[in-house]
Amino acid sequence: MRHGNKVNALGRKTAHRAAMLSNMAISLIMHKRIFTTVAKAKELRKFVEPLVTKSKGDNTHNRRVVFSYLQNKEAIKELFSTVAEKVADRPGGYTRILKTHSRLGDNAEMCMMELVDFNEMMLEAKAAQSGSSTSTAKKRTRRAGKKVEAETVSSSPAPKAKAVVAPKADDLTKIEGVGPKIAEVLIAAGLNSFAAVAASTPEQIKEILDNAEGNFAVHDPSTWTKQAEMAAAGQWDELKVWQDELDGGKQA
Repeated sequence: MRHGNKVNALGRKTAHRAAMLSNMAISLIMHKRIFTTVAKAKELRKFVEPLVTKSKGDNTHNRRVVFSYLQNKEAIKELFSTVAEKVADRPGGYTRILKTHSRLGDNAEMCMMELVDFNEMMLEAKAAQSGSSTSTAKKRTRRAGKKVEAETVSSSPAPKAKAVVAPKADDLTKIEGVGPKIAEVLIAAGLNSFAAVAASTPEQIKEILDNAEGNFAVHDPSTWTKQAEMAAAGQWDELKVWQDELDGGKQA
């Protein structure tokens, strides 16, 4: 029984567990987001967030302490320069865990873990939402024993802020070679439309697949950007002809 045992060993010995968390922390610092299981992400959060806090004080002692955990000079340089500058005003909570899907085989819960200050899409949406909210300022004065309220804003009612509605994701499975699980991985990484996939490079997509846990790294995304460009332009007939020439072509 595990009464009072709050540490998830993740089915590994101490040395193996420490090495795995160190490697995952290095990947998170270098790439700003990784794909892993929810159980590993929760343990990684407890491992990496104290190191990010250490990076706010750039001195020799803190660098040596962090290096004892990571053992990687490039990660130390990235952490104490780029990451520390971004999180300087944040008191904590540097990471975000977003659940994606269940892994084939063992049905493990998968997620995307990222550094919150490096998700530009969410930061822009938050800034737009905070900028649209308006407040009415009121000024109170006392004259001849009577209180008079004067509104400092114009008498015309302020327009209601429009809710920010996230665009519906395109059906990326229409790209030859992209299945439902790969589509979920791409959408979680911010590639939720044909235009977004077309704007990426095969190397960037390959890096996303390599960082995702599973067998996604074996897929070849060399033609995905061109297919997505044709789909975004509505060239379905031309896309179907090209897909028929590929191995296992399917309907677009």
